[in-house]
Amino acid sequence: MKKLDRRNFLIATSLSAAAVALTNTLSGCTPPKERAASGGQYMGGFAADKLPTVRIALIGVGARGSGHAKQLASIEGTEIVAISDLYEDLVDRSVANCVEVGKGRHQNIARYFGDENNWMKMLAEVKADAVFIATNWNNHAPMAIAAMKQGAHAFVEVPIAVTLAEMWDIVDTSERTQKHCMMMENVNYGREELIYLNLCRKQIIGEVLHAEAAYIHELRFQMEEQDRGTGSWRTPHYAKRNGNLYPTHGLGPVAQYMNISRTEDQFQSLVSFSTSAKGRQLYAQKNYPESHKWNALDFQGGDMNTSIIKTVLGRTIMVQWDETSPRPYSRHNLIQGTKGTLAGFPNRIALEGGVEGATESHHSWAMGEALEAFFEKHEHPLYKRLGAVSQKMGGHGGMDFLMLYRIVECLQKGEALDQNVYEGCLWSAVAPLSEQAVAMGGAPQEFPDFTRGQWKSTPPLQIIP
Repeated sequence: MKKLDRRNFLIATSLSAAAVALTNTLSGCTPPKERAASGGQYMGGFAADKLPTVRIALIGVGARGSGHAKQLASIEGTEIVAISDLYEDLVDRSVANCVEVGKGRHQNIARYFGDENNWMKMLAEVKADAVFIATNWNNHAPMAIAAMKQGAHAFVEVPIAVTLAEMWDIVDTSERTQKHCMMMENVNYGREELIYLNLCRKQIIGEVLHAEAAYIHELRFQMEEQDRGTGSWRTPHYAKRNGNLYPTHGLGPVAQYMNISRTEDQFQSLVSFSTSAKGRQLYAQKNYPESHKWNALDFQGGDMNTSIIKTVLGRTIMVQWDETSPRPYSRHNLIQGTKGTLAGFPNRIALEGGVEGATESHHSWAMGEALEAFFEKHEHPLYKRLGAVSQKMGGHGGMDFLMLYRIVECLQKGEALDQNVYEGCLWSAVAPLSEQAVAMGGAPQEFPDFTRGQWKSTPPLQIIP
Protein backbone atom coordinates (compact mmCIF):
# COMPACT_ATOMS: atom_id res chain seq x y z
CA MET A 1 0.00 0.00 0.00
CA LYS A 2 1.30 3.46 -0.86
CA LYS A 3 2.51 5.25 2.24
CA LEU A 4 0.22 8.09 3.38
CA ASP A 5 1.86 11.21 4.72
CA ARG A 6 0.32 12.81 7.81
CA ARG A 7 -1.45 15.59 5.88
CA ASN A 8 -3.13 13.22 3.40
CA PHE A 9 -4.05 10.83 6.20
CA LEU A 10 -5.79 13.62 8.10
CA ILE A 11 -7.62 14.75 4.97
CA ALA A 12 -8.76 11.20 4.19
CA THR A 13 -9.91 10.41 7.71
CA SER A 14 -11.62 13.77 8.11
CA LEU A 15 -13.56 13.27 4.90
CA SER A 16 -14.55 9.77 5.99
CA ALA A 17 -15.70 11.01 9.38
CA ALA A 18 -17.66 13.82 7.74
CA ALA A 19 -19.33 11.37 5.37
CA VAL A 20 -20.36 9.11 8.28
CA ALA A 21 -21.68 12.07 10.24
CA LEU A 22 -23.62 13.31 7.22
CA THR A 23 -25.06 9.84 6.62
CA ASN A 24 -26.28 9.54 10.20
CA THR A 25 -27.73 13.04 10.21
CA LEU A 26 -29.67 12.57 6.99
CA SER A 27 -30.91 9.05 7.71
CA GLY A 28 -32.23 9.72 11.19
CA CYS A 29 -30.98 6.28 12.24
CA THR A 30 -27.59 5.22 13.64
CA PRO A 31 -26.54 2.89 12.16
CA PRO A 32 -29.21 2.76 9.41
CA LYS A 33 -28.83 -0.90 8.42
CA GLU A 34 -29.25 -2.61 11.79
CA ARG A 35 -31.39 -2.44 14.88
CA ALA A 36 -31.73 -4.87 17.76
CA ALA A 37 -34.76 -7.16 17.75
CA SER A 38 -37.96 -5.46 18.87
CA GLY A 39 -39.01 -8.17 21.29
CA GLY A 40 -42.24 -8.62 19.35
CA GLN A 41 -43.36 -11.06 16.67
CA TYR A 42 -42.54 -10.93 12.97
CA MET A 43 -45.39 -9.43 10.91
CA GLY A 44 -44.65 -10.95 7.49
CA GLY A 45 -47.76 -12.91 6.55
CA PHE A 46 -49.45 -11.83 9.80
CA ALA A 47 -53.24 -12.22 9.95
CA ALA A 48 -55.14 -10.49 12.77
CA ASP A 49 -58.31 -11.76 14.40
CA LYS A 50 -61.43 -11.42 12.29
CA LEU A 51 -63.38 -8.18 12.56
CA PRO A 52 -66.91 -8.73 11.19
CA THR A 53 -67.54 -5.00 11.68
CA VAL A 54 -64.51 -2.73 11.28
CA ARG A 55 -64.77 0.38 13.47
CA ILE A 56 -62.85 3.13 11.67
CA ALA A 57 -61.42 6.49 12.71
CA LEU A 58 -59.76 8.93 10.32
CA ILE A 59 -57.08 11.57 10.89
CA GLY A 60 -56.92 14.18 8.14
CA VAL A 61 -59.86 14.64 5.78
CA GLY A 62 -58.53 17.14 3.29
CA ALA A 63 -57.99 16.14 -0.35
CA ARG A 64 -57.07 12.47 0.18
CA GLY A 65 -58.68 11.79 3.53
CA SER A 66 -62.12 13.03 2.49
CA GLY A 67 -62.15 10.54 -0.37
CA HIS A 68 -61.09 7.72 1.94
CA ALA A 69 -63.83 8.59 4.43
CA LYS A 70 -66.61 8.55 1.85
CA GLN A 71 -65.45 5.34 0.20
CA LEU A 72 -64.87 3.49 3.47
CA ALA A 73 -68.32 4.54 4.64
CA SER A 74 -69.85 2.92 1.53
CA ILE A 75 -68.30 -0.51 2.19
CA GLU A 76 -70.51 -3.02 3.99
CA GLY A 77 -69.20 -4.06 7.38
CA THR A 78 -67.63 -0.71 8.26
CA GLU A 79 -68.62 1.77 10.94
CA ILE A 80 -67.10 5.25 10.88
CA VAL A 81 -66.77 6.14 14.56
CA ALA A 82 -64.62 9.30 14.58
CA ILE A 83 -63.05 11.91 12.31
CA SER A 84 -60.27 14.34 13.21
CA ASP A 85 -58.85 17.31 11.31
CA LEU A 86 -57.49 20.75 12.14
CA TYR A 87 -60.44 22.36 10.36
CA GLU A 88 -64.04 22.08 11.48
CA ASP A 89 -65.48 22.54 7.99
CA LEU A 90 -63.50 19.56 6.68
CA VAL A 91 -64.69 17.38 9.56
CA ASP A 92 -68.30 18.46 8.99
CA ARG A 93 -68.06 17.74 5.28
CA SER A 94 -66.76 14.20 5.79
CA VAL A 95 -69.24 13.43 8.56
CA ALA A 96 -72.08 14.47 6.25
CA ASN A 97 -70.68 12.37 3.38
CA CYS A 98 -70.32 9.31 5.58
CA VAL A 99 -73.87 9.61 6.91
CA GLU A 100 -75.20 10.06 3.38
CA VAL A 101 -73.53 6.99 1.82
CA GLY A 102 -73.63 4.76 4.89
CA LYS A 103 -77.34 3.86 4.77
CA GLY A 104 -77.79 4.34 8.49
CA ARG A 105 -74.63 2.51 9.59
CA HIS A 106 -72.68 5.61 10.66
CA GLN A 107 -74.47 7.34 13.51
CA ASN A 108 -73.05 9.70 16.13
CA ILE A 109 -69.63 10.06 14.48
CA ALA A 110 -67.33 11.74 17.01
CA ARG A 111 -65.85 15.00 15.71
CA TYR A 112 -62.40 16.32 16.65
CA PHE A 113 -60.99 19.59 15.29
CA GLY A 114 -59.18 22.77 16.21
CA ASP A 115 -56.27 21.85 18.46
CA GLU A 116 -53.43 20.17 16.56
CA ASN A 117 -53.23 17.42 19.20
CA ASN A 118 -56.92 16.50 19.23
CA TRP A 119 -56.14 13.39 17.18
CA MET A 120 -54.43 11.96 20.28
CA LYS A 121 -57.54 12.62 22.32
CA MET A 122 -59.60 10.85 19.65
CA LEU A 123 -57.38 7.77 19.71
CA ALA A 124 -57.62 7.53 23.50
CA GLU A 125 -61.38 8.06 23.67
CA VAL A 126 -62.73 6.18 20.67
CA LYS A 127 -60.63 2.96 20.58
CA ALA A 128 -61.17 2.22 16.90
CA ASP A 129 -60.23 -1.04 15.19
CA ALA A 130 -58.49 0.77 12.34
CA VAL A 131 -57.16 4.30 11.92
CA PHE A 132 -56.65 5.86 8.47
CA ILE A 133 -54.06 8.65 8.34
CA ALA A 134 -53.93 11.19 5.50
CA THR A 135 -51.98 14.13 6.91
CA ASN A 136 -48.72 15.88 6.07
CA TRP A 137 -45.70 13.59 5.75
CA ASN A 138 -44.06 14.56 9.04
CA ASN A 139 -47.11 13.36 10.99
CA HIS A 140 -47.39 9.92 9.39
CA ALA A 141 -45.03 8.04 11.69
CA PRO A 142 -46.06 9.61 15.04
CA MET A 143 -49.74 9.08 14.27
CA ALA A 144 -49.31 5.50 13.07
CA ILE A 145 -47.25 4.58 16.12
CA ALA A 146 -49.76 6.18 18.49
CA ALA A 147 -52.67 4.40 16.78
CA MET A 148 -51.02 1.00 17.14
CA LYS A 149 -50.20 1.66 20.80
CA GLN A 150 -53.89 2.45 21.35
CA GLY A 151 -54.82 -0.97 19.92
CA ALA A 152 -55.73 -0.03 16.35
CA HIS A 153 -54.40 -1.17 12.99
CA ALA A 154 -52.81 1.81 11.20
CA PHE A 155 -53.21 2.64 7.50
CA VAL A 156 -50.97 5.47 6.35
CA GLU A 157 -50.78 7.53 3.19
CA VAL A 158 -47.50 7.51 1.27
CA PRO A 159 -44.73 7.73 2.32
CA ILE A 160 -45.08 5.69 5.52
CA ALA A 161 -42.47 7.91 7.23
CA VAL A 162 -39.77 10.48 6.46
CA THR A 163 -36.67 9.13 8.24
CA LEU A 164 -35.14 5.67 8.63
CA ALA A 165 -35.38 6.00 12.40
CA GLU A 166 -39.14 6.54 12.12
CA MET A 167 -39.44 3.50 9.86
CA TRP A 168 -37.64 1.32 12.39
CA ASP A 169 -39.93 2.70 15.14
CA ILE A 170 -42.98 1.77 13.07
CA VAL A 171 -41.67 -1.76 12.51
CA ASP A 172 -40.85 -2.24 16.18
CA THR A 173 -44.24 -0.93 17.31
CA SER A 174 -46.10 -3.12 14.84
CA GLU A 175 -44.20 -6.20 16.02
CA ARG A 176 -44.70 -5.42 19.71
CA THR A 177 -48.39 -4.56 19.44
CA GLN A 178 -49.21 -7.17 16.78
CA LYS A 179 -51.08 -4.53 14.82
CA HIS A 180 -50.91 -3.98 11.09
CA CYS A 181 -49.29 -0.85 9.75
CA MET A 182 -49.85 -0.66 6.00
CA MET A 183 -48.78 2.12 3.69
CA MET A 184 -51.69 2.79 1.34
CA GLU A 185 -49.89 2.46 -1.99
CA ASN A 186 -52.98 2.68 -4.18
CA VAL A 187 -51.13 2.24 -7.49
CA ASN A 188 -50.62 -1.44 -6.69
CA TYR A 189 -54.37 -1.75 -7.35
CA GLY A 190 -54.41 -0.18 -10.81
CA ARG A 191 -55.75 -2.40 -13.60
CA GLU A 192 -52.54 -2.44 -15.63
CA GLU A 193 -50.38 -2.99 -12.55
CA LEU A 194 -52.53 -5.97 -11.54
CA ILE A 195 -52.36 -7.42 -15.07
CA TYR A 196 -48.57 -7.08 -15.10
CA LEU A 197 -48.37 -8.75 -11.68
CA ASN A 198 -50.43 -11.63 -13.06
CA LEU A 199 -48.21 -11.89 -16.14
CA CYS A 200 -45.06 -11.94 -13.99
CA ARG A 201 -46.50 -14.70 -11.80
CA LYS A 202 -47.28 -16.69 -14.96
CA GLN A 203 -43.66 -16.12 -16.07
CA ILE A 204 -44.83 -14.77 -19.43
CA ILE A 205 -41.71 -12.58 -19.59
CA GLY A 206 -39.42 -15.26 -18.17
CA GLU A 207 -36.96 -14.48 -15.39
CA VAL A 208 -37.28 -10.85 -14.28
CA LEU A 209 -34.07 -8.82 -14.61
CA HIS A 210 -34.82 -5.10 -14.58
CA ALA A 211 -37.55 -2.58 -13.83
CA GLU A 212 -38.21 1.13 -14.27
CA ALA A 213 -40.49 3.10 -11.99
CA ALA A 214 -41.32 6.78 -11.66
CA TYR A 215 -43.56 9.49 -10.38
CA ILE A 216 -43.38 12.24 -12.98
CA HIS A 217 -46.24 14.65 -12.34
CA GLU A 218 -46.01 18.41 -12.77
CA LEU A 219 -47.51 19.82 -9.54
CA ARG A 220 -46.21 23.39 -9.38
CA PHE A 221 -49.82 24.61 -9.18
CA GLN A 222 -49.93 23.28 -5.60
CA MET A 223 -47.77 26.25 -4.60
CA GLU A 224 -50.99 28.26 -4.73
CA GLU A 225 -52.12 26.31 -1.62
CA GLN A 226 -50.31 28.61 0.76
CA ASP A 227 -52.27 28.37 4.02
CA ARG A 228 -54.19 25.11 3.68
CA GLY A 229 -53.79 22.15 1.38
CA THR A 230 -50.94 20.01 0.09
CA GLY A 231 -48.78 22.81 -1.29
CA SER A 232 -48.66 24.62 2.05
CA TRP A 233 -46.52 21.90 3.61
CA ARG A 234 -44.98 20.09 0.63
CA THR A 235 -43.36 23.18 -0.87
CA PRO A 236 -40.88 23.53 2.04
CA HIS A 237 -39.89 19.88 1.54
CA TYR A 238 -38.92 20.69 -2.06
CA ALA A 239 -36.83 23.60 -0.79
CA LYS A 240 -34.98 21.77 1.99
CA ARG A 241 -34.55 18.19 0.72
CA ASN A 242 -32.66 16.92 -2.33
CA GLY A 243 -33.45 13.36 -3.42
CA ASN A 244 -36.44 11.27 -4.49
CA LEU A 245 -39.05 12.35 -1.97
CA TYR A 246 -41.98 10.39 -3.45
CA PRO A 247 -40.79 7.04 -4.80
CA THR A 248 -43.52 4.57 -3.96
CA HIS A 249 -46.17 5.08 -6.67
CA GLY A 250 -43.87 3.67 -9.32
CA LEU A 251 -41.74 1.48 -7.07
CA GLY A 252 -44.48 -0.38 -5.17
CA PRO A 253 -45.88 -2.26 -8.17
CA VAL A 254 -42.49 -3.29 -9.62
CA ALA A 255 -41.32 -4.42 -6.16
CA GLN A 256 -44.32 -6.74 -6.01
CA TYR A 257 -43.63 -8.02 -9.53
CA MET A 258 -40.13 -8.97 -8.29
CA ASN A 259 -41.29 -10.49 -4.97
CA ILE A 260 -39.09 -8.01 -3.08
CA SER A 261 -39.05 -8.70 0.68
CA ARG A 262 -40.94 -11.93 0.04
CA THR A 263 -38.86 -15.13 -0.33
CA GLU A 264 -37.25 -14.24 -3.65
CA ASP A 265 -35.26 -11.01 -3.42
CA GLN A 266 -34.49 -7.87 -1.41
CA PHE A 267 -33.26 -4.34 -2.08
CA GLN A 268 -29.52 -4.14 -1.38
CA SER A 269 -28.25 -0.65 -2.24
CA LEU A 270 -28.91 2.44 -4.31
CA VAL A 271 -27.09 5.27 -5.99
CA SER A 272 -28.83 8.55 -6.66
CA PHE A 273 -28.29 11.80 -8.56
CA SER A 274 -30.35 14.98 -8.87
CA THR A 275 -30.35 17.69 -11.48
CA SER A 276 -29.96 21.29 -10.38
CA ALA A 277 -32.96 22.99 -8.78
CA LYS A 278 -34.41 25.48 -11.26
CA GLY A 279 -38.11 25.04 -11.95
CA ARG A 280 -39.77 25.99 -8.67
CA GLN A 281 -37.57 29.02 -8.11
CA LEU A 282 -38.43 30.24 -11.63
CA TYR A 283 -42.13 29.48 -11.04
CA ALA A 284 -42.13 31.45 -7.79
CA GLN A 285 -40.35 34.40 -9.39
CA LYS A 286 -42.81 34.42 -12.28
CA ASN A 287 -46.03 34.04 -10.31
CA TYR A 288 -45.49 35.73 -6.92
CA PRO A 289 -44.22 39.11 -5.68
CA GLU A 290 -40.56 39.34 -4.73
CA SER A 291 -41.57 39.60 -1.06
CA HIS A 292 -43.70 36.41 -1.16
CA LYS A 293 -42.69 33.58 1.19
CA TRP A 294 -42.08 31.20 -1.72
CA ASN A 295 -39.49 33.62 -3.13
CA ALA A 296 -37.78 33.65 0.26
CA LEU A 297 -37.10 29.93 -0.06
CA ASP A 298 -33.79 28.68 -1.43
CA PHE A 299 -34.94 25.63 -3.39
CA GLN A 300 -32.34 22.86 -3.03
CA GLY A 301 -34.26 19.85 -4.35
CA GLY A 302 -33.28 18.99 -7.91
CA ASP A 303 -36.06 19.12 -10.49
CA MET A 304 -35.40 15.50 -11.53
CA ASN A 305 -33.93 12.76 -9.37
CA THR A 306 -32.75 9.44 -10.82
CA SER A 307 -31.87 6.57 -8.51
CA ILE A 308 -30.70 3.04 -9.35
CA ILE A 309 -31.47 0.20 -6.94
CA LYS A 310 -29.43 -3.01 -6.94
CA THR A 311 -31.06 -6.11 -5.43
CA VAL A 312 -29.57 -9.13 -3.69
CA LEU A 313 -30.14 -11.23 -6.86
CA GLY A 314 -28.39 -8.62 -9.01
CA ARG A 315 -31.50 -7.10 -10.57
CA THR A 316 -31.69 -3.36 -11.21
CA ILE A 317 -34.50 -0.83 -10.79
CA MET A 318 -34.37 2.72 -12.10
CA VAL A 319 -36.55 5.05 -10.02
CA GLN A 320 -37.26 8.64 -11.10
CA TRP A 321 -39.10 11.53 -9.49
CA ASP A 322 -40.02 14.94 -10.94
CA GLU A 323 -42.95 17.08 -9.78
CA THR A 324 -41.64 20.26 -11.38
CA SER A 325 -40.83 19.93 -15.09
CA PRO A 326 -43.45 20.69 -17.79
CA ARG A 327 -43.96 17.20 -19.22
CA PRO A 328 -46.76 14.59 -19.37
CA TYR A 329 -47.59 12.39 -16.40
CA SER A 330 -45.78 9.03 -16.18
CA ARG A 331 -45.04 6.22 -13.73
CA HIS A 332 -42.95 4.26 -16.33
CA ASN A 333 -44.08 0.88 -14.89
CA LEU A 334 -41.61 -1.16 -16.93
CA ILE A 335 -40.63 -4.72 -16.08
CA GLN A 336 -38.10 -6.58 -18.24
CA GLY A 337 -37.39 -10.31 -18.31
CA THR A 338 -35.51 -12.92 -20.31
CA LYS A 339 -38.51 -13.48 -22.62
CA GLY A 340 -39.94 -9.99 -22.98
CA THR A 341 -40.89 -6.63 -21.53
CA LEU A 342 -44.07 -5.08 -20.11
CA ALA A 343 -44.27 -1.30 -20.05
CA GLY A 344 -46.69 1.51 -19.32
CA PHE A 345 -47.37 5.12 -20.38
CA PRO A 346 -48.47 4.11 -22.94
CA ASN A 347 -49.23 0.46 -22.23
CA ARG A 348 -47.18 -1.80 -24.50
CA ILE A 349 -45.78 -5.31 -24.50
CA ALA A 350 -42.97 -6.99 -26.45
CA LEU A 351 -42.48 -10.76 -26.21
CA GLU A 352 -40.03 -13.10 -27.87
CA GLY A 353 -42.04 -14.70 -30.66
CA GLY A 354 -44.56 -11.86 -30.62
CA VAL A 355 -47.81 -11.17 -28.80
CA GLU A 356 -50.72 -13.34 -29.88
CA GLY A 357 -53.03 -11.47 -32.22
CA ALA A 358 -50.90 -8.34 -32.19
CA THR A 359 -47.23 -8.73 -33.19
CA GLU A 360 -44.98 -11.38 -34.72
CA SER A 361 -41.74 -10.63 -32.89
CA HIS A 362 -40.21 -8.65 -30.04
CA HIS A 363 -38.99 -6.02 -32.50
CA SER A 364 -42.30 -4.15 -32.29
CA TRP A 365 -44.61 -3.26 -29.43
CA ALA A 366 -48.14 -4.56 -29.05
CA MET A 367 -50.14 -1.44 -28.21
CA GLY A 368 -53.61 0.09 -28.18
CA GLU A 369 -56.58 -1.95 -29.35
CA ALA A 370 -54.34 -4.83 -30.41
CA LEU A 371 -53.27 -5.22 -26.80
CA GLU A 372 -56.75 -5.20 -25.26
CA ALA A 373 -57.56 -8.82 -26.14
CA PHE A 374 -54.29 -9.91 -24.51
CA PHE A 375 -55.13 -7.84 -21.42
CA GLU A 376 -58.58 -9.39 -21.15
CA LYS A 377 -57.10 -12.88 -21.42
CA HIS A 378 -54.72 -12.18 -18.53
CA GLU A 379 -56.98 -9.92 -16.43
CA HIS A 380 -56.18 -10.20 -12.74
CA PRO A 381 -58.93 -12.16 -10.89
CA LEU A 382 -59.30 -9.41 -8.28
CA TYR A 383 -60.02 -6.89 -11.02
CA LYS A 384 -62.45 -9.27 -12.68
CA ARG A 385 -64.37 -9.41 -9.42
CA LEU A 386 -64.23 -5.76 -8.39
CA GLY A 387 -63.09 -3.74 -11.41
CA ALA A 388 -66.53 -2.55 -12.48
CA VAL A 389 -67.61 -1.40 -9.02
CA SER A 390 -64.22 0.20 -8.33
CA GLN A 391 -64.45 2.24 -11.54
CA LYS A 392 -67.93 3.36 -10.52
CA MET A 393 -66.75 4.36 -7.03
CA GLY A 394 -63.75 6.20 -8.47
CA GLY A 395 -60.56 7.46 -6.91
CA HIS A 396 -57.70 7.51 -9.43
CA GLY A 397 -59.68 5.40 -11.86
CA GLY A 398 -60.95 3.08 -9.14
CA MET A 399 -57.64 2.01 -7.63
CA ASP A 400 -58.37 3.90 -4.38
CA PHE A 401 -61.65 2.09 -3.80
CA LEU A 402 -60.16 -1.29 -4.70
CA MET A 403 -57.38 -0.76 -2.16
CA LEU A 404 -59.78 0.27 0.60
CA TYR A 405 -62.14 -2.59 -0.18
CA ARG A 406 -59.28 -5.07 0.08
CA ILE A 407 -58.14 -3.63 3.42
CA VAL A 408 -61.63 -4.02 4.88
CA GLU A 409 -62.03 -7.49 3.33
CA CYS A 410 -58.75 -8.72 4.84
CA LEU A 411 -59.64 -7.35 8.28
CA GLN A 412 -63.10 -8.90 8.15
CA LYS A 413 -61.80 -12.30 7.05
CA GLY A 414 -58.74 -12.30 9.30
CA GLU A 415 -56.36 -12.58 6.33
CA ALA A 416 -52.87 -11.18 5.77
CA LEU A 417 -52.85 -7.78 4.06
CA ASP A 418 -51.63 -7.38 0.48
CA GLN A 419 -48.86 -5.03 1.67
CA ASN A 420 -47.07 -5.54 4.97
CA VAL A 421 -45.29 -3.08 7.24
CA TYR A 422 -41.83 -4.06 5.98
CA GLU A 423 -42.72 -3.33 2.36
CA GLY A 424 -44.09 0.11 3.22
CA CYS A 425 -40.89 0.97 5.09
CA LEU A 426 -38.56 -0.49 2.45
CA TRP A 427 -40.21 1.37 -0.42
CA SER A 428 -40.31 4.62 1.58
CA ALA A 429 -36.63 4.23 2.54
CA VAL A 430 -35.68 5.33 -0.98
CA ALA A 431 -36.35 8.94 0.04
CA PRO A 432 -33.84 9.32 2.91
CA LEU A 433 -31.31 7.01 1.24
CA SER A 434 -31.46 9.01 -1.99
CA GLU A 435 -30.92 12.20 -0.01
CA GLN A 436 -27.82 10.66 1.55
CA ALA A 437 -26.53 9.47 -1.82
CA VAL A 438 -27.05 12.85 -3.52
CA ALA A 439 -25.33 14.65 -0.65
CA MET A 440 -22.36 12.26 -0.98
CA GLY A 441 -21.94 12.66 -4.74
CA GLY A 442 -24.06 9.65 -5.60
CA ALA A 443 -22.21 7.22 -3.30
CA PRO A 444 -23.99 3.85 -2.83
CA GLN A 445 -26.22 3.54 0.22
CA GLU A 446 -27.22 0.23 1.77
CA PHE A 447 -30.87 -0.48 2.50
CA PRO A 448 -31.86 -1.43 6.02
CA ASP A 449 -33.39 -4.89 6.27
CA PHE A 450 -36.49 -4.07 8.27
CA THR A 451 -37.37 -7.79 8.38
CA ARG A 452 -34.05 -8.62 10.09
CA GLY A 453 -33.47 -11.42 7.60
CA GLN A 454 -36.94 -12.93 7.84
CA TRP A 455 -38.05 -11.84 4.35
CA LYS A 456 -36.70 -15.16 3.10
CA SER A 457 -39.57 -16.94 4.88
CA THR A 458 -42.33 -14.52 3.85
CA PRO A 459 -44.55 -15.98 1.13
CA PRO A 460 -45.02 -13.99 -2.10
CA LEU A 461 -48.24 -12.03 -2.60
CA GLN A 462 -50.73 -14.46 -4.06
CA ILE A 463 -52.88 -13.76 -7.10
CA ILE A 464 -55.95 -12.81 -5.10
CA PRO A 465 -59.22 -14.21 -6.47
